[in-house]
Amino acid sequence: MALEDAKNEVDGAFTRKDLKGLSFENTFGGATSFLRRRYTKDLSGVDIAVTGIPFDQAVTNRPGTRLGPRAIREASSLQSPDAPYGWGYSPLDEFAVVDYGDMAFDYADIPSFPGRVTEHIKGILDAGAASVVLGGDHYISFPILKAYAEKFGPMSLIQFDAHSDTWADDDFSRVDHGTMFYKAVKSGLVDPKTSVQIGIRTDNPDTLGVNIIDAREVHETGPAAVAKKAREIVGDRPVYLSFDIDGLDPSAAPGTGTPVWGGLSSGQAAIILRDLAGINLKGGDIVEVSPPFDTTGATAIAGAHVAMELICLWGWTRRGG
Repeated sequence: MALEDAKNEVDGAFTRKDLKGLSFENTFGGATSFLRRRYTKDLSGVDIAVTGIPFDQAVTNRPGTRLGPRAIREASSLQSPDAPYGWGYSPLDEFAVVDYGDMAFDYADIPSFPGRVTEHIKGILDAGAASVVLGGDHYISFPILKAYAEKFGPMSLIQFDAHSDTWADDDFSRVDHGTMFYKAVKSGLVDPKTSVQIGIRTDNPDTLGVNIIDAREVHETGPAAVAKKAREIVGDRPVYLSFDIDGLDPSAAPGTGTPVWGGLSSGQAAIILRDLAGINLKGGDIVEVSPPFDTTGATAIAGAHVAMELICLWGWTRRGG
């Protein structure tokens, strides 16, 4: 059946009728929506809206993540014909997943940007869908969390990252991708006691009470133990999962702005994400993919897989059977 479909399918991003089901058009051709989902602004009956926020004006080092959503979409074509390995179910067959496109904003009007992000995500949540966001730099998680906390109350955060991003900054008008979780905790958007940061390997003496599983602990105890510990920390509380691609080692994900050696392998990250199955995931993001430094495309491929794992995690507690 897939072979017959492959002969006839093209540009499913615009032509597909059903919001559910795999896609079998050639992975190297056609319009590259995320996982060949339909591009639409109509959220009627939608379970998950994948949306891009192509913003990188909060970076402290190398820019380029504004191009991340486009690269992740292209890389995701490789996954569109198959159910994800290791999950035992096909979320694209069971749930209505769409590509909601990128958020529109005035790149030169930075003061208005955070509010635009919150309203963009709030529109998705108000329609009854969850969001999976393709970044963009990591600052975007702060205004996204405002929308989630408004709907679900203070969130438990699971963060994959080389950096804690909790450096002190009491100027809440500053747009900075290293201080947004400080602001999220101080604003009451994130409950630090039931939150966990995985893969940390840069120094920040004040963790604000957030639980830390640093990269060394991942390497020494193994990914299955890390996932178990993270599940125990968040319990059954509403979770937002934010995956900074620099949580991976630069050998696995060179295309990012602030790479740090000694990070997670893609294999470790995959095991942790899959073993988080059962958490009360409400939404998530994959950020800091910077295509100008991604000479092989490996970083975008990793980002696309993370986004798919977020969809799988969201669907795990809602799937049929």
